Amino acid sequence: MYAITIPEPGGPEALVWTEVPDPVPGEGEVLVEVVSSAVNRADLLQRQGFYTPPPGSSPYPGLECAGRITALGPGVGGWSVGDEVCALLVGGGYAEKVAVPAGQLLPVPKGVDLAKAAALPEVTCTVWSNVFMIAHLSPGETFLVHGGSSGIGTMAIQLAKAVGAKVAVTAGTKEKLDFCADLGADILINYREQDFVEEIRENTVGGGADVILDNMGAKYLNRNVDALAVNGRLAIIGMQGGIQGELNIAALLGKRGAITATTLRARPLAEKAAVVAAVREHVWPLIEGGHVRPIVDQELPMSEAAQGHRVLEESGHIGKVLLTRA
Repeated sequence: MYAITIPEPGGPEALVWTEVPDPVPGEGEVLVEVVSSAVNRADLLQRQGFYTPPPGSSPYPGLECAGRITALGPGVGGWSVGDEVCALLVGGGYAEKVAVPAGQLLPVPKGVDLAKAAALPEVTCTVWSNVFMIAHLSPGETFLVHGGSSGIGTMAIQLAKAVGAKVAVTAGTKEKLDFCADLGADILINYREQDFVEEIRENTVGGGADVILDNMGAKYLNRNVDALAVNGRLAIIGMQGGIQGELNIAALLGKRGAITATTLRARPLAEKAAVVAAVREHVWPLIEGGHVRPIVDQELPMSEAAQGHRVLEESGHIGKVLLTRA
């Protein structure tokens, strides 16, 4: 098969479409013929040499895909050759084929194009596990998501609105904020021109957000705590603003707040399977009912993955960037 490889870490030009050995599904795995994958920030870090794949996993980038099952490994039940699926991956999505643990498979939701289904696994699993399974966002609460126009952000807005939360977003342009408003966001904050802490305090009855989903890390740490409501929960899922920061413990204690930080890639198979099962139970009906949809900025040929990485690095996109096979 062909796959995107990274012979040496570097810029987008480090991604090379080349012939590699076919994967073989092991115990509890299926082989998926990939129709599409998606570009995630973690892929950029891996390309740069900062995010090594876990031991025993595929060396190729790509944390999600959509395609068709072509073979079943030993011990797999409930799936058949020919099934159209999308999947949460530990790696290997930028390829013509990938072996996937059966617990990380999802059927393509009714009404969603197969190629566009690759825009769903990573964002739905990330948002549902952090915002709902861990932070327990509830109807009537206020939810703040940074980077509201990103793949994660556009899904978070839709899911939070679907459960009856009030949604605040940050983004850097009017175009992006307008798009977030169209998805249902109630409080629009241009982080280049406004202080999100002040805006949240002024636009919430309790003077803060009950749940914050943060992709920035160190840069926003104390400001996020300041923006929390009493008993608020901060879920950190990224490090775009740095990896080390000082935390004002007194402020956190004063809010009776909680901070969690998670990743999906390195979790044990059973934990990922539990997240995927929860997404299938709670999110898939919302998609099939037309309340939530994948947001795709553009589709590029998989062999041109380098351009997909450039698009993400320039941060002008809204939603997901997909890599498709002809």
